[in-house]
Amino acid sequence: MKSAVETLNPTRVRLSIEVPFEELKDSLDAAYKKINQQVTVKGFRKGKIPARVIDQRFGRGAVLEEAVNDALPKFYTDAVNEAELNVLGQPEVDITELKDGETLNFTAEVDVRPAIEIPDYSGIEVEVDAVEVSEEDVDKAVEELRERFASTAPVERAAEDGDVVTLDLEAKVDGEVLEDGVASGVSYTIGSGELLDGIDDAVKGVEAGGEVTFASELKGGSAAGKEAEVTVKVTQVAKRELPELDDDFAQLASEFDTLEELRGDSRKRLENMKQYDQATQAQERVLEKLLELVEVPVPEKLLEDEINTRKHNLEHHQLGQMGIDLEKYLEIQGKTAEEFDTETKDAAVKGIKTQFVLDELVNKEKLNVNQEELTEHLMRRAASSGMSPDQFAQQVVEGGQVPMLVGEVARGKALAVVVEAATVKDTNGVLVDLDDEDEVSAEDSTEEAAEEAPAAAEASEEKTEA
Repeated sequence: MKSAVETLNPTRVRLSIEVPFEELKDSLDAAYKKINQQVTVKGFRKGKIPARVIDQRFGRGAVLEEAVNDALPKFYTDAVNEAELNVLGQPEVDITELKDGETLNFTAEVDVRPAIEIPDYSGIEVEVDAVEVSEEDVDKAVEELRERFASTAPVERAAEDGDVVTLDLEAKVDGEVLEDGVASGVSYTIGSGELLDGIDDAVKGVEAGGEVTFASELKGGSAAGKEAEVTVKVTQVAKRELPELDDDFAQLASEFDTLEELRGDSRKRLENMKQYDQATQAQERVLEKLLELVEVPVPEKLLEDEINTRKHNLEHHQLGQMGIDLEKYLEIQGKTAEEFDTETKDAAVKGIKTQFVLDELVNKEKLNVNQEELTEHLMRRAASSGMSPDQFAQQVVEGGQVPMLVGEVARGKALAVVVEAATVKDTNGVLVDLDDEDEVSAEDSTEEAAEEAPAAAEASEEKTEA
């Protein structure tokens, strides 16, 4: 076999491959054997039909077609490996010449990872939010905790903001009661905005036993997005009673003996949260600066696949679970279809560039992933997916996604290297030392970046397998 590589552009090549006919012998033998098992010829036992009879009865062309289809993947893979190409996705193959007994010539056009030059990134400087926790922040956190320990007591008066009402509901569309539009004993806090648009105004001022009808657009269910006539009966009105903010509350709501200790713990938790947010912000801004320094050509086919993947996931998974379509989603977001397409393309380009650059950094810095790092990453992914570690691990192994997880961890380590070399200051001009949060946030940030480029990730795996 002979092969030559022609570079069509920075992200696409054409392989020209010439195969002497004798190298097709194994595939020809396999083709005859396969056809033997599929056909019957009178006078011959199944599987024992001579090759010349198969040629006469079914045509030599059918045998050659079967043999070539069997042989092409092997010769293509050999040519890719010989040229040391990092291919992305499936090739477009064209058989240019097939002479029986002489030669097989074909071409294969395929996208490849572009050559990327990583410049000196030690001069990157970014600014992040300062970690500042005010007394108002602590007050809000304690108040939220207090809300969780609120109790309710029935009252004999009209419902007001903040009351907890028990409701029976019935929704009609075009005069017909929906099968999934009837509910009873529903507990709802007025003002929470967690049920139906317009229900707050409808039930305020209504006493227990009262009934009211109002119009509302349904957010989910069989008639999602349609205007419904909703009848609500208030069966109970209860007032929420908050516990006093004192030492007794601290003992009830926490492991602390005093309210002051509880407030101190709340402050510490808020500081930790803001430090984590600061570290994540540093990762994102360092990554943006890094991408600005590197010229990264994006393969057109890969970009097209990535855009389609993002749109498919949004329409058929995320929006499907919410019970709305893309048109309704754009209306809620206040975006046009053109704006949505532009944003999707920009995000896809960034995702692909991120993966290419960080993968190149992994190679340049010779970063490896050990078993402990992979296990920790798997545990985090399992937790975020709502699955047990064992279930998630089984799914990953069965789906052949272990290399993808390894890549996510490696890219996290690559970004951590860049952040360590960067200068990070907060809005007060104070130099930020990310310390331990650096590594954790790096992995989380790059995990998200990797997940936002699934087509690139899958293409990378195809290249590895080839």
